[in-house]
Amino acid sequence: MTERPAAGTAATADDHELAGELAGQAGRLLLAVRDEVGFGDARALKDTGDLRAHEYLMGELAGRRPGDAVLSEEGRASVAGKSATAVAMDGPPTANTDEALRLAASRVWIVDPLDGTREFAEEGRGDWAVHVALWDGARGGLGAGAVALPAQGVTLRTTPRGAVTASLRDGSEEPLRMAPPAPGGLRIAVSRSRPPEFVGRLAGRLADDGIAVEPVPIGSAGAKIAAVLLGEVDAYVHAGGQYEWDSAAPVAVALAAGAHASRIDGSALTYNRKDPRLPDILVCHPGSASTLLTVIREVTGGPPG
Repeated sequence: MTERPAAGTAATADDHELAGELAGQAGRLLLAVRDEVGFGDARALKDTGDLRAHEYLMGELAGRRPGDAVLSEEGRASVAGKSATAVAMDGPPTANTDEALRLAASRVWIVDPLDGTREFAEEGRGDWAVHVALWDGARGGLGAGAVALPAQGVTLRTTPRGAVTASLRDGSEEPLRMAPPAPGGLRIAVSRSRPPEFVGRLAGRLADDGIAVEPVPIGSAGAKIAAVLLGEVDAYVHAGGQYEWDSAAPVAVALAAGAHASRIDGSALTYNRKDPRLPDILVCHPGSASTLLTVIREVTGGPPG
C-alpha cells in the first residue's frame, strides 16, 4: 500500500462491524489452514497461517478502506525467517504502509493476523486469536477493534455503545459486561512460556493483604485479555515485551467493555508510534486497578525503565 492515506474521519459504526467481520473471517480461514496443512510440521503450519491471514486482511483493507494505513505484524516479517514451504505456497508477505505515511495518517488499522502461533500449531488448543483494530486520529486513540477466538467460536468486538460477544457460528451477539472479582482472590493470566518474574513477587505481596493469587497460564495476549473480559480470569499482567499489534485490538475491546487497561506503571497505552514496541500491560476490572498498580509499583521498585 503506497498511496498517501486520506485525511479520513472518525471511526463509524461500519468500522466496528468491519473489524468484527474481518477478524471472524480470518479466523475461519485459519481453521481451514489447520485442516489443510495438519499438525505434522509445526513450522509450516504456523507460517502458512500467518501468511494467509495476513494476505486476507491486507487485501480486504486495501479494497474496503483504500485511504487508510495498515500496520500488521506480518508486514514487517522477514521472508528468510519463514518456512520455505509456506513461502513457496503463498509468497512473501505484502508490506505495511510506508512508515512516514502511516505516522501522518489519521486512520491506521493495526492487525495481528495470528496471535499465538505456538498454540495455533498445537492440536486441540483454542487460546490463539486474530486481532483487528483501528487507530483513530480524530479520537487520539483506538476507535474500533475485534478479537476473534476461532477455535472457541466467538469474536469480541466494539460497537458505538460498548462491546459485544458474537458467535462465529450463528452471528448472535450479547453485550459484554465485566463482573468484579470474588473477594479475597485474584486469578491472573500469565504467559505459558514467559511469565513475568515479578508475578511471583506480586502474589507474595498480595498474600500479605489476604488476597490469594492464582496464576493461570494462557497462550496468546488476545486470548488472555479475552479471558479477563469473559470472567475466566480477573487480570492480565505482562512485562516480557510486546508490540502494538499484540494489544491494540484486545485493548480496544477491553476499554469498550469498561475494563481498566494501562501500562504497568499506570500510564496510558498509546498506539501508532514510530517504534511499535509496547512492552508491558495491565488489564483488569476497574475495581482492582488501584490495588494492582500499587503492588506492582512496590514489587518492581517503581515504574519500569
